[in-house]
Amino acid sequence: MNNSIIGKSHPRVDAREKVTGAATYSGDLTRADMLYMKILMAERPHARVKNINLSKALASAGVVAIFTAQDVPNNEYGLQIPDQPVFCGPGSAKPYTDIVRFVGDQIAAVVAETESQAHEALKLIEVDYEDLPPLTDPITAMRADALILHPDRGDTNICVHYKIRKGDVDEAFKKADVIVEGEYKTPVQEHAYLQPEAGLSYIDENGLITVESAGQWTHADRASIAHALGLPDEKIRVIYPAIGGAFGGREDLSVQIPLALAAWKLQRPVKIIWSRRESIIGHGKRHEVFIKSKWGATKDGKIIAIENELIGDGGAYMYTSNKVLGNATITSTGAYFVPNVKTDVYGVYTNNIPGAAFRGFGAPQALFMAEMQMNKLAEKLNLDPVEIRLINALRDGDTMGVGTPAPGPVTVVQCIEAARDGFGWKVGNGKWKVERGKKKKSDQSSVVRGRGFATGFKNVGFSFGYQENCWAKVEIYGNGKIEKVILHHAGAEVGQGTHTVMIQMAAQTLNVSTNIIELKVSDSATQGNPGSASASRLTFMAGNSIKGAAELALQKWNSEERPAIAEFKYLAPRTTPMDKETGFSTPNFQYAYVAQACEVEVDTETGHVKVTRILSADDVGKAINPNLIVGQIEGAIVQAHGYAVLEDFKMKNGKVLTDQFSNYLLPTILDIPEKVESVLVEIPDPNGPWGARGVGELPYLPVAPVIAAAIHDATGVWIDEFPFTPERVLRALGKIK
Repeated sequence: MNNSIIGKSHPRVDAREKVTGAATYSGDLTRADMLYMKILMAERPHARVKNINLSKALASAGVVAIFTAQDVPNNEYGLQIPDQPVFCGPGSAKPYTDIVRFVGDQIAAVVAETESQAHEALKLIEVDYEDLPPLTDPITAMRADALILHPDRGDTNICVHYKIRKGDVDEAFKKADVIVEGEYKTPVQEHAYLQPEAGLSYIDENGLITVESAGQWTHADRASIAHALGLPDEKIRVIYPAIGGAFGGREDLSVQIPLALAAWKLQRPVKIIWSRRESIIGHGKRHEVFIKSKWGATKDGKIIAIENELIGDGGAYMYTSNKVLGNATITSTGAYFVPNVKTDVYGVYTNNIPGAAFRGFGAPQALFMAEMQMNKLAEKLNLDPVEIRLINALRDGDTMGVGTPAPGPVTVVQCIEAARDGFGWKVGNGKWKVERGKKKKSDQSSVVRGRGFATGFKNVGFSFGYQENCWAKVEIYGNGKIEKVILHHAGAEVGQGTHTVMIQMAAQTLNVSTNIIELKVSDSATQGNPGSASASRLTFMAGNSIKGAAELALQKWNSEERPAIAEFKYLAPRTTPMDKETGFSTPNFQYAYVAQACEVEVDTETGHVKVTRILSADDVGKAINPNLIVGQIEGAIVQAHGYAVLEDFKMKNGKVLTDQFSNYLLPTILDIPEKVESVLVEIPDPNGPWGARGVGELPYLPVAPVIAAAIHDATGVWIDEFPFTPERVLRALGKIK
């Protein structure tokens, strides 16, 4: 066997099924005697549900049952804390569950013989609401006299507050030769996965309440469903079919609990498919963040003080705000060594759509500010953007804002150098800028060109004291030689190619062909806890667990044990939570680093921004499957480009205005950057399988600030809020008010 599986671009194991249409997604699922569900959403941001009259709906043709708050044994759920009702309305034993807190709160679920019958019955439900004043501005919601949205959670709407206190910021600012202050705002973003929420629930042959629906963590989904139904986890089974994208948006539940409740109570299969509008108003979004920042530096470009305040709109429920904003706290100083830091980061309850996990997990928001501040410092000090970054970049042994060194190797310098060299960036004396004669396309053209540079970093894996772990099982069969391998792992394949990489890593460890490995995945009844397909963790965590299980199974095989079967649970290095007053901690066991350069064209008459070239240098540790990694980099850049330039999610008084793809603009093939280049930096991580680091979120991080820097180079104006729509660009240029 040629021992060269790692580092080769093996074809995706699911490619044929997906391109031929054979893959079964949630919306494709079907069973005999199946019923259909439709869910009534509140469609208002804040109200008390006084009464629900179901009589007309129950009498409607084909209706089998309607479920409301009084039917849920334990009417609460939530990935971090159970602060969200399954259904809002009277009759629940839980306090305050009659209160609607955002437009997507669910009121009732209709189950009927056909989908159209369920839809018609939904219109006949009569709900008596007492509308309450919506609280939609997080800064207003922080005030002591603000209406409290979760009175059972305390006397404030501030649900999260992280602090960093390192050194003496006040004294350091006195010594600074230059100070840059800025106020920034980062927008909401819709996940826009191709497959809207859907699922099927039924009672399996062993009597388990089974839910087949797309998600990111089988065992967390199972625990949340069991909690709401008041049942042991072992009574619930979660299976993932093919998943049409996730990006963090499937970490929190949507249709799973109503489906499980209905199948349990009716003892018949029940199916639901959300429309795109239901999906947009019904699931969480990237946090909108309001930022104030002050950075001080010496005249030679060394940053000596940072003071930041970030306020994240958590929306109606916690979801993962505590973790997202914790990550924003860590990344708010950029990938730089700063001796004096004062940072306050808040998450605030409002009546907006909940802030949720989204690719980058708080880092894109914080790093937009950090990289904007860095580029403004470079301009003020007349330093090259690459030069000032190399002066300040974290190196092995440097303490982060949280007071402890980042786990090595720290490779931001190598990424900066790789991006500089790959892009052809000429450092020093303004050589990097677009030459004056080439700035315009022609003498008559209104199109100007500019270049920008930015960096980023982010944790890999779960953090803040959680004992990160991942399970795998390997079975080896054969007569004298290994003829068949069965690999069990529940890690979710959400489009990133992780199942292919899992097979490669097992084959490498066992020194066998990938062709003899059968993969059994994503079933909570037959597999141990894999953790989530998030935090750029699966290659690292699944790789270590699969490698461990395969090595144990191979030892048994070599000892003549037939078949050779082994399980392994990998435990990542220990982390610690942030100190409440200082932030002091070792919050993560691994970070990954990225640097990007780009070139844009800006039409000063129309305000249109076109990214003509972007290069991303990402430290992946070891490229297990280079083609898949390049696909992740390109996909992240395109998605982040949409976030930076096109996707303008709008709400007014808690109601969604951009509730369809016809008015929420997503990048098409005609909108994406003309040239996307990937540079794979491979500096092995000592704890990673074969040295690998996670990469799924990394290329996303610097895209908005690198485009902003290029727009500034082209036009001379800084735009501190995005997306960089034509209207916003023209306003910054003074062309419109």
